[in-house]
Amino acid sequence: MAAYEFTVTVRTQYLPEQSDPSRSNYVFTYAITIKNTGTVGAQLISRHWVITDANNHIDEVRGLGVVGHQPLLQPGEQFEYTSGTQMATPQGSMTGEYFCVAEDGHQFETKIPEFVLSLPRTLH
Repeated sequence: MAAYEFTVTVRTQYLPEQSDPSRSNYVFTYAITIKNTGTVGAQLISRHWVITDANNHIDEVRGLGVVGHQPLLQPGEQFEYTSGTQMATPQGSMTGEYFCVAEDGHQFETKIPEFVLSLPRTLH
């Protein structure tokens, strides 16, 4: 039985040198690791992000691939990339999904678990 599964892990970082709190501009990077934990090779085709700041302002981002790539991952292979976002508040969160197509034509979504973007030492 074929299993279609990518596993996503995330690391985040606040970039104070690119941020300007006096202008309500906070910049964060996130490093994503996508691993094919299924049994069939599959390609990441597109992405959908939901970015929510502390004021509940939501930005949605859709697009092909990730950082200009549409990686084809065989079982056990992984792809890593770093990207970033800016928000008007010092805290927020991101979640979303990747849309994938397996080598046998099966289409599936991989959920990106929600993660928090926050200045260091601001969560109590």
